[in-house]
Amino acid sequence: MSLAGLFLITFLVVHLAINILILFDDSRELFNQAAHFMITNPLIQGFQWVLFAGFILHIILGFVLQVQNWLARPTRYDRKGHSETSYFSKFMIHTGVIVLIFLGIHMANFFFRVKFGEVPMITYDSGDTYRDVGLLVIELFKDLGYVVFYIISLLLLGFHLDHGFQSAFQSLGLYHKSYTPAIKLIGKFYTIVVTAGYIAIPVVLYFF
Repeated sequence: MSLAGLFLITFLVVHLAINILILFDDSRELFNQAAHFMITNPLIQGFQWVLFAGFILHIILGFVLQVQNWLARPTRYDRKGHSETSYFSKFMIHTGVIVLIFLGIHMANFFFRVKFGEVPMITYDSGDTYRDVGLLVIELFKDLGYVVFYIISLLLLGFHLDHGFQSAFQSLGLYHKSYTPAIKLIGKFYTIVVTAGYIAIPVVLYFF
């Protein structure tokens, strides 16, 4: 569970680095070049199945561990420790379910549409022609309803990541008073930067 989570945490950084390119080039050429590379590179296309496996493994183990926790403790404790009262811990399964729903909608709007649907083509001054994936992103983020849904989902993802980052290291046995505070600090920094980065994309595209 922890290793799958850390794998997905790494993926989010790579995914953000590619997506945020759309904010730095009005022609969308940088973003479309990156999307073209991701779509046509055989190594990346093969690796995407490893990514899907990581998502599925993380989701299944999350549900299994939650059910095991419920079965192991059918009645609530009279007094709760900090981890029990922490919202980040208490609602991990709930935020996980919402993130899963968001992921399904997000993939339907982007991944499956690019993979199996029709995407307009665009030719740049260099003579290169790409599928205009950037146009799909811009059109979708001009819908206020989807922008609001996207932002709320990303905030919940951040909520999920904040606890999940340090929890993953703790589950792997990397827990000590000398370095755990640093891990928690790095986790909060990561969560803020990644969440803010993803949210910035729809906000900028919608308003500017």
